[in-house]
Amino acid sequence: MKVASAVVDNIAELLFKIVRFAKVREKVLIENIEKMHVQDFVPKDLEVGVFSEQLNDAIDTHIRQGRLMFRDSSNIKFGYDGDFNVTSVPDRYARELLATDIDEYFQLEFDKLLENFLNKKTAMKLLRYHYPTVSVRN
Repeated sequence: MKVASAVVDNIAELLFKIVRFAKVREKVLIENIEKMHVQDFVPKDLEVGVFSEQLNDAIDTHIRQGRLMFRDSSNIKFGYDGDFNVTSVPDRYARELLATDIDEYFQLEFDKLLENFLNKKTAMKLLRYHYPTVSVRN
């Protein structure tokens, strides 16, 4: 019981971070598609796995210590005001596909964009459900 209430206390902050991360990632993925015919273009992405681990670690810390604490990585930095900055990194696999099979590259980027959209939409729906007075924009 105590564990569940500890997580719920900060669920809005976690969901807002997921929405913000997804919005930034969406821009990166759209650029990957828009520039796929530009010579020497290097596709990028955000470190989704690292971000997920950071959220999981923050939840674990909250459960153990009673406070939500985010730890920085080399490309995701959390501020003291609840905000964070994320930097895209080159996507080696996408770059290989872009050089060898442009159709597969496009499918990869499209699939990532779709997955990202679903993650953002789910987080927004949860925010609206649990916090109906909170304003969340696409």
